[in-house]
Amino acid sequence: MFESAEIGHQIDKEAYDAAVPALREALLEAQFELRQQARFPLIVLLNGIEGAGKGETVKLLNEWMDPRLIQVETFDQQTDEELARPPYWRYWRRLPPKGRTGIFFGNWYSQMLQGRVHGHIDDAQLDQAIDSAERFERMLCDEGALIFKFWFHLSKQQMKARLKSLQDDPLHSWRISPLDWQQSKTYDRFVRYGERVLRHTSRDYAPWYVVEGSDERYRSLTVGRILLEGLQAALQLKERPKRQPHAAPVAASIDNRGLVDSLDMTRSLGKEAYQHELVVEQARLARLLRDKRMRRHSLVAVFEGNDAAGKGGAIRRVAGALDPRQYRIVPVAAPTEEELAQPYLWRFWRHIPARGHFTMFDRSWYGRVLVERVEGFCSQADWLRAYGEINDFEEQLTDAGLVLVKFWMAIDQQTQLERFKEREATAFKRFKISEEDWRNREKWSQYVDAVNDMVDRTSTEIAPWTLIEANDKRFARVKVLRTLNEALEAAFARQH
Repeated sequence: MFESAEIGHQIDKEAYDAAVPALREALLEAQFELRQQARFPLIVLLNGIEGAGKGETVKLLNEWMDPRLIQVETFDQQTDEELARPPYWRYWRRLPPKGRTGIFFGNWYSQMLQGRVHGHIDDAQLDQAIDSAERFERMLCDEGALIFKFWFHLSKQQMKARLKSLQDDPLHSWRISPLDWQQSKTYDRFVRYGERVLRHTSRDYAPWYVVEGSDERYRSLTVGRILLEGLQAALQLKERPKRQPHAAPVAASIDNRGLVDSLDMTRSLGKEAYQHELVVEQARLARLLRDKRMRRHSLVAVFEGNDAAGKGGAIRRVAGALDPRQYRIVPVAAPTEEELAQPYLWRFWRHIPARGHFTMFDRSWYGRVLVERVEGFCSQADWLRAYGEINDFEEQLTDAGLVLVKFWMAIDQQTQLERFKEREATAFKRFKISEEDWRNREKWSQYVDAVNDMVDRTSTEIAPWTLIEANDKRFARVKVLRTLNEALEAAFARQH
């Protein structure tokens, strides 16, 4: 795989100087067109042998292009803030928005390679990391990103010659880093595992480009031309190619019965019993969140449900048990311009809490397979692939020790009608009802199909849905609190 990058590629100075002006001009034009169209971001991943020119190439790209439109990100040792969250959080929060370029040093490939070379992970864990990277890049490309992955290469002999040359030069010996010496000792293992990574992750939507790094002029022209040609081709396409959904349509249950329909909506709780159980469950939650075992976990509660099903009331009863410093509520509405410039899940990744903290989402990432699906705000291909992306997202959260609890608060049509009318008749509740709520009610059956489909496809062992019979608000609020408490106790029990 690396043979053609070890044959001593070279470009003479005259040919290089003749080619650079036109290349720089074309790169600038493409960069400004990218900003003007603002249809997708450009993501450049840099990996490979130490000393093969990664840093010099980025410096040159910043000279050839407008550095104000380029963000260079380096991922070395994880910070305390990053260690307190799932591993991919650090990459999500630094993704470039549409119209801009992000260059990533020390990215997800660097982490897995260093881990395998130094024996911190085994082959099976490396393969798991490769699969995670593949899914992440597939999702980014499905969301429109243009990804270039460069492996800068030196042969073993070229690397040794470089180190000796720098070591013997007192003016440049400072350029040798501890990582250079370290890699000179682990070169064979690094290249072997590097080839394994490239072989499994070079895909049509995000291919690898292996570039020989011994001659800086050859290296610079090669990278510049690859970026230019790929960017120009993407800009000329009016719409990036998208995967087609499965040919068979998503069908409703043929007996018109689904999981939500099977709920016993008559379940209720008397006022006296409610007041007692509410206090008991709130006290239980307060103790659990103060438990020292919570330091290994974070807690996320997702509240979805029919309009007027009581999500806000349930959230207030959960919050009522806690010190305001212990939790955060994230209301999810229509995406902002900043959020629209990023992949769909970005707006949720940025709110994932650190260990020891609790976040409640009032509406959530399930909007794509609910309101966006029913109202036609995204294509069928988008909401169908969202199921897999959501399951992957939730698996990453739970693998990192996060306790995820998902509530669907269900009411029947008659109860919703009564609550809508009550809101319209009560001055301090009028703000809760809008024309959009009445319009959504007209699509009740479509939402029922979407909810049943969502639960079937995303209620997993690691992140099951809890369906709440919410015709009776008192019963619903206590069940929400009890479910949160049981989820935390189960997570604490698994630690032993």
